[in-house]
Amino acid sequence: MHGRFAKYSYSGDAQELAARVEEGLLPIFQSQPGFKAYSVMATEDTILSFSAWSSAADAEAANEAAAAWVAENLSGDDIELKTAKIG
Repeated sequence: MHGRFAKYSYSGDAQELAARVEEGLLPIFQSQPGFKAYSVMATEDTILSFSAWSSAADAEAANEAAAAWVAENLSGDDIELKTAKIG
């Protein structure tokens, strides 16, 4: 099993951002090969996202899908990817 971890900085309403991500990105993850699980949490200025995948290739594909979705759906919002790791 492999995981994708992403850390974002943000300003605004964490609950709203998390809900938008769960409504938009989660279905994309769920439709991709190898998807196992997804979780997100927020602190005052950081959002942490974790997803589990069957293989490193599946996790890498998810990383690309997440980057594309965030760029298309959250651009203009105050959110910035700080780090994304596959392991």
